[in-house]
Amino acid sequence: MAFDDKFRLSSHAVIIERSEVEPKVFLVKATYGDYRWGLPGGALEPGETIHEALQRECVEELGVSINIKYLTGVYYHQAYQSQAFIFLCELDDISRIKLSKEHSEYSYTPVSQLSPVQKQRVQDCLNYKGVVCSAKF
Repeated sequence: MAFDDKFRLSSHAVIIERSEVEPKVFLVKATYGDYRWGLPGGALEPGETIHEALQRECVEELGVSINIKYLTGVYYHQAYQSQAFIFLCELDDISRIKLSKEHSEYSYTPVSQLSPVQKQRVQDCLNYKGVVCSAKF
């Protein structure tokens, strides 16, 4: 990689709702692009740490702060030339969420219904044993 080459960095929150049947993960639906459901979070701004970016993105997108527990994985996405940092997080009060214009709705979705990429990132988070995972997509 040359000095002037660019690639993206992003931070995302895995927020889990435990249930008797299977865990569910908090997702937001985008109002842009292909209107995809995804984890809260987004791109780092110049000068931000991965933690600062995640906190900022969640406040912007959800209107509330999250509690960042720990980093569980770093994943390379070739289609976006991007490294995504995935954190286990907690959301204190879902009733206080006020979505930004970037998202139209939110939901807790069973892990089994996630796309293969999202499922691996969330399962790595759920199975975290103190070692940060990494993978390429």
